[in-house]
Amino acid sequence: METILIIEDDRILNRGVSFALKKEGYNVISNYNISDGKVSIMENNIDFLLLDINLPDGSGLDLCEQINDKINFPIVLFTANDTDEDMIKGFEMGCDDYIAKPFSMDVLKLKINAILKISAKVEKDIFKYKDLNIDFGSRKVFVKDEEVNLTVTEYKLLELLSKNKGRAVTKEIILEKLWDSNGNYVDENTISVNIRRLRKKIEEDTKNPQYIITLFGIGYIMGD
Repeated sequence: METILIIEDDRILNRGVSFALKKEGYNVISNYNISDGKVSIMENNIDFLLLDINLPDGSGLDLCEQINDKINFPIVLFTANDTDEDMIKGFEMGCDDYIAKPFSMDVLKLKINAILKISAKVEKDIFKYKDLNIDFGSRKVFVKDEEVNLTVTEYKLLELLSKNKGRAVTKEIILEKLWDSNGNYVDENTISVNIRRLRKKIEEDTKNPQYIITLFGIGYIMGD
């Protein structure tokens, strides 16, 4: 069940939207100002944010800009302003879409459903574990938001382990999956060398790894 946060100071509108979305099966959190909204974002696993632009303690646009680099959920703005300039500013601040007041509740529900479907598809191509992020689509790896440059073999190793997170990956499976450019299998020594190189690039302490754990006599596992 997705959790939708509403930050809207019009209490009648807030209650109306909340009621409609709960009927759709969503978990809904309602706030009426930016301060309470920030607390809700920190304390809950939010999947979607409906955010009013004009709030009693500040601008929703400013909040959108502040949290945009720290969150991974869609943001739709409630606005009474529908000029091109206002829309452009909203998108520049990091929102995903906007809906102008007054609006149809059916249109709002369709918009939310459509954006969540797109978001779910994107999430399938993203792996997140602690400070490690892997974008399978672009084949980019980030640790603490810093991009890490990997060789092709190192990336294949990391991708294999991450897609089997929590499951032991034997050396035999790694040997089967990792091919070099000439179509030859890599050997066990090559696996060990690339594991060491990979750890140097993604682990904070290679002697006490938190991502790639050795299972002696078996192989490796991502995480616990």
